Amino acid sequence: MVVCVCNAIREKDVREAARQGCGDPLSAYASLGRRPRCGQCVPFAREIITEERATA
Repeated sequence: MVVCVCNAIREKDVREAARQGCGDPLSAYASLGRRPRCGQCVPFAREIITEERATA
């Protein structure tokens, strides 16, 4: 599933970033060499990161 259309970031990429220690969308995007543009994806990315960190 695509999380960020502006940057073509997929859910698996955000989950992997969370597993590697990124605790928020900005750091996750930075680890992928990108940054949020329009910002509509940030709440969804935050949910994914929270979920991934809870299962770790």
